[in-house]
Amino acid sequence: MFRTIPMLGPVPGRRCREAGAKNRPVSEQQLVTVVTGASRGIGKGIALELGALGATVYVTGRTVAPGGVLPGTVGETAAEIDALGGRGVAVACDHHADRDVEALFERVLTEQGRIDVLVNNVFSAPALSQWLGVPFWELPVEAWDEVIDVGLRSHYVAARLAAPAMIAAGGGLIANISSSGAIQYAHVVSYGVGKAALDRMTADMAHELAPHNVAVVSVWPGLVRTELVMTGATIGPDGSATLELPGEGTFDLSNAESPRFTGRGVAALVTDPARMARSGRAWPVSQLATEYGFTDIDGRVPAALLRPNE
Repeated sequence: MFRTIPMLGPVPGRRCREAGAKNRPVSEQQLVTVVTGASRGIGKGIALELGALGATVYVTGRTVAPGGVLPGTVGETAAEIDALGGRGVAVACDHHADRDVEALFERVLTEQGRIDVLVNNVFSAPALSQWLGVPFWELPVEAWDEVIDVGLRSHYVAARLAAPAMIAAGGGLIANISSSGAIQYAHVVSYGVGKAALDRMTADMAHELAPHNVAVVSVWPGLVRTELVMTGATIGPDGSATLELPGEGTFDLSNAESPRFTGRGVAALVTDPARMARSGRAWPVSQLATEYGFTDIDGRVPAALLRPNE
């Protein structure tokens, strides 16, 4: 069901705060994975699919208690991973704060002795939504700092902390959740700049990690029915759903992806013994589905693209 990756020796260190994780023994053969920003949305979908592989999945996020504007907590994601046959470990972690991220990876290495897979997904989507359709000269500098800090810098920090463990183990996978906004205008200036930089970072990290059998890929989801997207959607009398993005148009959500579709793409990469051949490049999830032969949870391969000319 999952692939064995060599063990590492334990590394001492401090611990991040745990939010509802269960202390169960872990098989030495289980994949050890970290998914950032997994309280909800695409991150949660990825975490669940890794859990379905039987992996131990450390899920990070700032939401530890229900009742916010959007549903989902790290503890709830961890519990769903458990129900799928994996082991979910919920960690309250603010990826703005390097000390939190350092504590996260020290904890993983202390408890598991290795890190096989890192999925850099965390992103300030709710913050971005308030700036959609506004030209850059009318936005506060915060619109740059928030998107680039959490959507790019935090991924660099996490990869920097995970890479030595993967090198010592003789292999691993870093998946950066990016977007076709890297090559076409999307949302706001800082969004496209951040995604383009993320894909460039993927390519350059892949170059340096190639001798160590560590693959680094960017993954491009399409139009995804996340909790945030559905909160902003308009539901028609016939049950159809559309999403209007200021300055970009109205998008039909009827054939949009579930968050787990991206998760299945990442899981396919994790279990592909030839994944090094994909390292350094950006991969649309729909392309991965065609090449690996997986579908979304409803049995379809969604074709709703946010930017149809990608």
